[in-house]
Amino acid sequence: MGRSDLITGNVWEQYSNKVIERMNNPKYLGEFSEEDAKKRGAKLVVADFGSEACGDSVRLYWLIDPKTDKIIDARFKSFGCGTAIASSDMMTELTIGKTVDEATKITNLDVEKALRDEPDKPAFPPQKMHCSVMAYDVILEAAAKYEGKDVKELKNSEIVCECARVTRGEIEQIVREHNVKTIEELQKYTDAGTYCKSCVAPGGHEERDVYLVDIIKEVQEEMQKEKLNEANETEDFEKLSFIKKIKAIEEFLDKKIKPMLAMDGGSLELVDVRENGENINVYVRYLGACSMCASSQVTLQAIEEELKKHFKTEKIKLLQI
Repeated sequence: MGRSDLITGNVWEQYSNKVIERMNNPKYLGEFSEEDAKKRGAKLVVADFGSEACGDSVRLYWLIDPKTDKIIDARFKSFGCGTAIASSDMMTELTIGKTVDEATKITNLDVEKALRDEPDKPAFPPQKMHCSVMAYDVILEAAAKYEGKDVKELKNSEIVCECARVTRGEIEQIVREHNVKTIEELQKYTDAGTYCKSCVAPGGHEERDVYLVDIIKEVQEEMQKEKLNEANETEDFEKLSFIKKIKAIEEFLDKKIKPMLAMDGGSLELVDVRENGENINVYVRYLGACSMCASSQVTLQAIEEELKKHFKTEKIKLLQI
């Protein structure tokens, strides 16, 4: 199949030969099974990510050496356009031979640049850039599965402003704490976006994976949804069934507590929830930096107070395992 079979008119000139080749003949299309992993002494990780922008999706398979955390082999399946297939194929290749941590540093920009025929000529039209964004997201999904983390923990460590070295997590925290709605309000609390300004919005001299305007919008939308959810969750918490109480507590820990702990390199997992008369005992285990923190009990008490405040009840008891 030639270029004209895939793309008609002058539009094909916007696609590199590497993109066309990988559209037609992807090198790493396929899958791995648990049996494949066992034969190679590896751990199998399978992760999925779909793009709401275009309906494309990708599934990533990693075989990881558990002793070194190195990705010894990888495959993918992509459901979408040719650009999504080419991007997924290159993304898969770039992860092989890297540790899981190194793989999380691969961005959609790295994928696009690796698909270029010429260093200064984009591999595909700018409107198809969202196809390569899936590559970055599915890598984070796979890494989070392997490391037993919430994918938000990995995204929160992403550097948004290179000039001021400000992370996405720091930006999100400022937006939440100060109800920031504009760039001008944001810059009262951080140097992000005050230098070269490429991170502020699309159109700067350097393309970014995410921009400050996007983060502000996303966090504000999340906050609005959370307010609506809180109104529904907290109104009749004590009237909920025990199963629904467990789910509500788990969601609160995932959305509110874990992101805060992740800022200091820690986390926790919900181990068990038990009824104790009229009270509810919530058992958690600290992970990461939190497991070695001298202030773990103080933090535990603070989390318990947040649970009680959120669910408007004094019947929750938080216990560390």
